[in-house]
Amino acid sequence: MLRNKLIAILFLLPAIKGYSQKQAVPSPQWRPKYHFTPDKNWTNDPNGLLFLNGEFQLYYQHNPFENKWGHMSWGHAASKDLISWKHLPVAIPEIVTKDTTTWIYSGSAVLDKDNTSGFGTKKNPPVVAVFTADQPKQHKESQFIAYSNDNGMTFKQYSNNPVIDLNKSDFRDPNVFWYEPTKQWIMTVSMVNEHMVRIYGSSNLKEWTKLSDFGPAGYTRNGWECPSMLPLVVDNDPNKIKWVMFVSSGGDHGPLIQYFVGDFDGQTFKDDNNGSKVLPVDYGDCFYAAIAWRDAPQNKKILLGWLQDGRRETYPWKGQMSIPHDLSLKTTEEGLRLIQEPSSVVTKAMRKYADEKPLLKKNLRISDTRISLNKERPYSGNSYWLSAEFAVTKDTKKVGFNIVENPDITKNVTVGYDAENGQLYIDCTISEIGNKSRRNLTQLAPMKPINGVVKIQVLVDNSSLEAFGNDGEKVISTMIYPDINATNLSVFAEGKAIIKALKIWDINQKK
Repeated sequence: MLRNKLIAILFLLPAIKGYSQKQAVPSPQWRPKYHFTPDKNWTNDPNGLLFLNGEFQLYYQHNPFENKWGHMSWGHAASKDLISWKHLPVAIPEIVTKDTTTWIYSGSAVLDKDNTSGFGTKKNPPVVAVFTADQPKQHKESQFIAYSNDNGMTFKQYSNNPVIDLNKSDFRDPNVFWYEPTKQWIMTVSMVNEHMVRIYGSSNLKEWTKLSDFGPAGYTRNGWECPSMLPLVVDNDPNKIKWVMFVSSGGDHGPLIQYFVGDFDGQTFKDDNNGSKVLPVDYGDCFYAAIAWRDAPQNKKILLGWLQDGRRETYPWKGQMSIPHDLSLKTTEEGLRLIQEPSSVVTKAMRKYADEKPLLKKNLRISDTRISLNKERPYSGNSYWLSAEFAVTKDTKKVGFNIVENPDITKNVTVGYDAENGQLYIDCTISEIGNKSRRNLTQLAPMKPINGVVKIQVLVDNSSLEAFGNDGEKVISTMIYPDINATNLSVFAEGKAIIKALKIWDINQKK
């Protein structure tokens, strides 16, 4: 199974590189402040994302017993602002009987508001979780459902599970939503080794009928996982909607999520590019298994991914989620492309945790220089959010930031824009060589200036680093592990550039 193999490889890497697995050493310097991590123990894929009773519900792949992969269950947390989280009891634990062990793999959850399943009532509609039941002893994966009558706090397994069983070992990650035009539930689920997404329909979440298959298409060199399908607004016009199919896969350089833009008629998804293009969601080396809140306020579609961090041990937790992304589509010269911006829910909430502070003066011309920003910042530390606009010309080579610098400026990570090659980039070469494969030390995304200007948002959160270019046209996500004293920050230019605007939200001291 692809995900099991990926996780196994990631977990073995520290031993290969000489990191001790025997003694757990607390690592608070790498615990993020505004990204979700479990209170303790392992997490990977986000699951069952719901907006319920004014709160964002996050279920997630979780080992309740150890800080490593295993005993797969659904952990649970809730938040009103996608920054501060309440850690809740395990929602769906693994099932252990004398005959078999069933691990609760990835899936989705829905509020069955019309009680189509019969698991609740119209006055108290159930929350229904649809997930992959992995039975390792039988080398089998099938689709189970469980239901909750207490607003998703606890779940009861459906007595007639499985609801879909193809007697396959790699058949997983169901994502379910209600499709109003045909009055039915739609499920996308991965036929892993066939590189296909199977689409099912159901009137009651219990009996499912095959509707169609999508794929093979795009990237097919590794198995497909975690499919989902979303209707997204085009060019900010709510009357223009296109459907997007997301598929996760182990890419050539690590995790890959690709997307396809097309149409869905209630039965079949048709890709506008006929499967000929590979369109990455993220150009980094850690963003994976992302799914969306479909029912967020203002009809937002908010994508959340797992940030893989296999080479370093963190304790007492292992794994974290990305910043949530607001999704839309934009018409470009190349066709419709995905736009991802840090969710407005998060940016609004930032005002509670950090002051927006301008750094340097506007329209500052810089030339072959590095300017320290340490004295400009309200606090020191490696949990902050930069927003910058740079004017680039024919005299600009590179412009951007040196982050997580140590005091003697011999180690740092660089985030910026390479004007000569037209690329947003993250360069970890001089600080992360022990934590990444050599091919991932520099990560690149093609990007063009807009009217001579590039916009870059840099989200640093102790061990995660996300760069958003040109209002979400490109995204690069990666993991970093700076030394405890590597908290310096500077802006630089190779050649000539103009800093049109520069702001920081420093989250190292919460209000």
